[in-house]
Amino acid sequence: MHAFDTLGDPVRRRILELLAPGELASGAISDAIAEEFGISQPAVSQHLRVLRAAGLATVRPEGTRRIYAVADEPLREVDAWLDAFRAAWHPRLDALGTEIARGNRERRIRATNGTNASGRVPASPTDTTDTTEESA
Repeated sequence: MHAFDTLGDPVRRRILELLAPGELASGAISDAIAEEFGISQPAVSQHLRVLRAAGLATVRPEGTRRIYAVADEPLREVDAWLDAFRAAWHPRLDALGTEIARGNRERRIRATNGTNASGRVPASPTDTTDTTEESA
């Protein structure tokens, strides 16, 4: 199974998130996933098998426990593949950041000057004079 196929499942992504800080025993993984997703221990074991088969997780015995960890290399390959997309998005995100900063700056200036978006001083909220019709 390809890494992206494996990562397409939210349970498997969550297992990798749990493993990201360091190793965990299969029981701790099963408990956390069962609580969060409401699935059985055998179902969690199946997800762990898929992660191992895809090379995304490793397991080692420690007494009667099985200790899981993230396998770094396949995730590095995924990250390298995503780099091409990051390169395309960085200029767009930078431009968006510039526009947001410009809008924030203009709002601060208007607030300081007491003007609205068109640069005009708004009518007083207490002014009740109707300027659309002439009084008879």
